[in-house]
Amino acid sequence: MEDRTRTRRDRTHWLYLAVIVAVLSGILVGWLAPDAGRALAPLGTMFVDLIKMMIAPVIFCTIVLGIGSVRAATTVGKVGGLALGYFLAMSTVALGIGLLVGNLLDPGTGLNITESAGQGAKYAEDAHGAGGTVEFLHSIIPTTLVSSLTAGSVLQALFVALLVGFAVQAMGSAGEPILRGVALIQKLVFRILSMILWLAPIGAFGAIANVVGRTGLEAVVQLATLMIAFYLTCLLFVFGVLGVLLRLVARVSIFKLCRYLAREYLLIVATSSSESALPRLIAKMEHLGVQRTTVGVVVPTGYSFNLDGTAIYLTMASIFIADAMGQPLNLGEQLGLLVFMIVASKGAAGVTGAGLATLAGGLQSHRPELLDGVGLIVGIDRFMSEARALTNFSGNAVATLLVGTWTKTVDPEQMRDVLDRKLPFDEQTMVDDHESGPAEEDSAKVLVPA
Repeated sequence: MEDRTRTRRDRTHWLYLAVIVAVLSGILVGWLAPDAGRALAPLGTMFVDLIKMMIAPVIFCTIVLGIGSVRAATTVGKVGGLALGYFLAMSTVALGIGLLVGNLLDPGTGLNITESAGQGAKYAEDAHGAGGTVEFLHSIIPTTLVSSLTAGSVLQALFVALLVGFAVQAMGSAGEPILRGVALIQKLVFRILSMILWLAPIGAFGAIANVVGRTGLEAVVQLATLMIAFYLTCLLFVFGVLGVLLRLVARVSIFKLCRYLAREYLLIVATSSSESALPRLIAKMEHLGVQRTTVGVVVPTGYSFNLDGTAIYLTMASIFIADAMGQPLNLGEQLGLLVFMIVASKGAAGVTGAGLATLAGGLQSHRPELLDGVGLIVGIDRFMSEARALTNFSGNAVATLLVGTWTKTVDPEQMRDVLDRKLPFDEQTMVDDHESGPAEEDSAKVLVPA
C-alpha cells in the first residue's frame, strides 16, 4: 500500500512540473509570437470549461452526503450562520485594508489614461445584465431539479443539494441506500476529475500564451506599481489577518496550510480561476479532518459570498482609476461606492469577468465620469485576477477550518497529522478513505457500504 501511494504521488508530481514548464513556454510564445499566442486561447478556455463541468456534481454529492448523514438539522443551520457572519466580517476587513493601502500609495496619481478611455461601457453592461438583488435571488431557483446540475450555476446546485440532503435526512434509515449510491457517484466524479487534471499543462499553456500575446510585456511593466501593491496587499491579508486568526482559533500555521494546498495554488495561477480548484479544496478539507457537513456548507457558500480578494481588488482599482483621472474620491465616496460593490459582487459571483464588470457597474452608478477609466485596468485584469483568485481560495480554506473549530466539527489530531505530512493526500482519486474521527463515526457507517 505504501509503495502504491508513493507511485501515485510521484506521477502527480510530474504533472505539476509539466504545468510550470507549460506556463513558462506560454509566456515565451505570447511574447515572441503574439499572433500565435492569441490563437491558442481556446486551449485554456476548454480546460477551464472541463473543470467547471465537474463543479455542480461535486457540490451536489458533497452536500447531500454531509447533510443526509447528520441526525440533527440544527447542526447545518449553526454552521451556515457562523459562516455567513464570518464572511461579512472578513469582507469588511478586506475593504479596510484595501482602502488603507490605496490611499497611502496613490498608485494612479500622475497617469494619463485618455488613450485607454472609452472601454468601460461594455463592462458596465455586463454588470447590469447580472440583475439586482431580486433577480439574484430568483436565479438561485432552477427550472428543474436536474437542470441545477447542468445549468452551470453553483448556487442552484447548492440549493437543490440542500433540499435533497434534508429530504434524505428526514427519511431516516430508509435514506441510507440513497446515501450509499451518492457516495459511489462521488468517487466516480472525483475519478473523472483526476483524469481531466492531466490536461492542465495544455490548458495552462494556451491561457498564458493568449494573455501575454494580447497585452504584451509592456502592459505589465506600465502598471507594475498597481499590480505589485495589489499582490502585497493580498499577501498582507492572507498571512497577516487570516494567518493570525487561524493561529489564535485553530492553533494552525498558515504556512503549513499553504504548503498543503500548494498544488491547488499552482492550478489557480495556471487557469486564473479559483473555481478550477474548488473540487480539490472540498476533498482536501475533508481529508484534513473537517466533517462533510461543514465542508459542504462553508466551501460552496464561500465561493459566492467570501470574496476577500475581490473586495481588495475593487477597493484599490477604484482609487487607482479616480487618481489616474485626476478626480480622487473622498473617504465618504469611497465607503459608499465600495459597500455597493461588495454587495453587487455577490450577485456576479461565478460570472466570467465578474470583478471587472462589478467595478464598471459601481463606477457607472456612483461616479459615471470615472467609467472610461476602466479601460486602463483591462490590460492587466487577467494578471490581477490571479491574485484575487488565490486570496479568495485562501480565505475559503481558512474559513472552513475556523468554522469547523468553532462548531467542533474538525478532528484536531488528524488536522495536525495531515499538515505535518504524516497522512498524505491521495492525489490519484481525491477521495478520503481515512477514518473521519469520533464525531463522524455514525456518518461513516452510513456512507461506506458493507
